[in-house]
Parts: sequence; structure tokens; C-alpha cells
Amino acid sequence: MSWLAAIRRYLVAVSLGNLLWEAAQLPLYTLWHTGTPAALTAAVLHCTAGDVLIAALTIVAALVVFGSSDWPRAGFARVVLPAVALGLGYTIYSEYMNTAVRQSWAYSEFMPRLPVIGTGLAPFAQWIVVPPLALVWACRRSGRRDHDV
Repeated sequence: MSWLAAIRRYLVAVSLGNLLWEAAQLPLYTLWHTGTPAALTAAVLHCTAGDVLIAALTIVAALVVFGSSDWPRAGFARVVLPAVALGLGYTIYSEYMNTAVRQSWAYSEFMPRLPVIGTGLAPFAQWIVVPPLALVWACRRSGRRDHDV
């Protein structure tokens, strides 16, 4: 599979995965209790679009720095790990800026938070689950991938 086909499949998978995740985690935000159906829909679509943009930028950055011309056949882990790390870093920054500084949104009492940094567990877990699974699906070929580092 070519890297271009893998990226195309990744963008489809990460879009669907993030859309489902954003909808599922809505009850962990105060908007769930205060927002109208239109506001909830807008929030899910807005956040999904942001997630897809972040996922696209992080995979491109990881490919530029750590990828090779025969990715994803070779060096899969060498690209996916930094992409996930970049996504996690941005998530921690964004959640802090939007909950503590700008107060654009707020966690409900049901959102578990990470110790010390206070980031919500759901958005943090999202970047550990959705992009790697999307990349595994996107890069599979004939049931096998080369995981060499």
C-alpha cells in the first residue's frame, strides 16, 4: 500500500472515530446539561473537525521527521508513536487553554481528570485510542504490516 492510500484511509477512519468519540463523551461536559440539540450537534461537529485537523497535522509532522519513502510498509511504529505524542501534547495544551484560561467549555462532575495536570481523561484517552486504531486500520495490507522501527 502506498503512503498516499494509507493517509487517505487514515483521514476517513480518524474522522469517523473522532465523530463517534466526541458524541460519546458529551455527557462529560457541562454543555450536555445546558446546550440545545443544535448546540450539541454544532459542538460535536466543531470538535470533530478540530480533531481531524490535529490528526492530519500530527501524522504529516511525524512522517516528515521520521517517515521513509516506503512507509507504511516499513517504519510504522517510528511514525505512529511521535504522531500520538504530538496529539497528546496538543490535547493537554488545548484542554488547559479552553477549560482554565479561556473557559470556552467546562467538564461536568462526571469527567475523570488526570492527576497533577487536570486534563480530562476522555479527551486524553481519545488520542491514545482513535489515531492509533485508525492508523492500524489504514495501513493494513493483506492482513500484515511491517512494524519495524
